[in-house]
Amino acid sequence: MLYNLFAPLADEPGFFNLFRYLTFRTGGAILTALLFSFVAAPWLIRRLKVLSNGGQPIRDDGPESHFSKKGTPTMGGLLMLGTATLATVLWSDLSNLYTWAVLLVFLGFGAIGFADDYLKVSKRNTKGLSGTRKLFLQSIISLLA
Repeated sequence: MLYNLFAPLADEPGFFNLFRYLTFRTGGAILTALLFSFVAAPWLIRRLKVLSNGGQPIRDDGPESHFSKKGTPTMGGLLMLGTATLATVLWSDLSNLYTWAVLLVFLGFGAIGFADDYLKVSKRNTKGLSGTRKLFLQSIISLLA
């Protein structure tokens, strides 16, 4: 979005010329995602602890080291999805179809992970989505891209 706003103003030397450079926009996207995650993470973690109903269930037949994970809030990928999507929409060239294809795959695969975690937490079991269903949905998203 910022690229589409400021790149036409880059004909003359000055600050707006920086928006032509991918390295400048990459640095801006990294800083945007970092700052947004610092601001949003504490609130999101508190909210997920409340909503996750005790965290993701741990299998009883698993290794002893996994029992210490009991109560850990799940769906933390929401923070990554949100910050990366915000940074991408703000700093990338939105007229480029590859940008939209990557966002489709990124958010589509993220939605599959969200559905898997949601089923685990809401049903209070460790199964979530089956492997074949995940693979089928990933194949559909990949074909669309």
